[in-house]
Amino acid sequence: MTDIDLLEWTENDEANRLLATDPLALLIGMLLDQQFPMERAFFGPYLLSQRMGHDLDAAAVASMDEDELIDLFKGPPAIHRYPASMAKRTQSLCRAIVDDYAGDAAAIWTTASDGAGLLARLKALPGYGAEKSRIFVGILGKRLGVAPEGWEELAADWATIADVVVFDDVLDLREKKRAMKEAKKRKG
Repeated sequence: MTDIDLLEWTENDEANRLLATDPLALLIGMLLDQQFPMERAFFGPYLLSQRMGHDLDAAAVASMDEDELIDLFKGPPAIHRYPASMAKRTQSLCRAIVDDYAGDAAAIWTTASDGAGLLARLKALPGYGAEKSRIFVGILGKRLGVAPEGWEELAADWATIADVVVFDDVLDLREKKRAMKEAKKRKG
């Protein structure tokens, strides 16, 4: 991806290195970042890789027996709060990467014509909606130097994991997210 060697989003340097250097790990970590603590979600790809006994590979995950993948997600410790559903979503994501990008996760952004094309590609991925896709555009632009034309206007314009430079920032981000949710409650 880039010459950045760590995305300090977990308390484990090996997991942080994997996020910075393996596009599939980064996509899976972002997928897992829902209804679960951020640092644990982004630790998930590392746990999955360790349990599989080899580097993450979209084709390998896509073709795995579903029950076997669910067992890997169950752990202990569980890779996610909802191990079965997130194992299935991870497998669907990997199948889309195999089908649409020949198994090359980075091709999602390296072959995008511009920011709008990148955002459309991300939104088309299983488990990626509008907000998650905008956050991922921000991660690519702010943390990894992947900056197709127009990305800045399309990236999330609220506090996200893309703003986390060092692990201590995760706590600040958690507080900002809590305050945003509270403000939404008061409005609605």
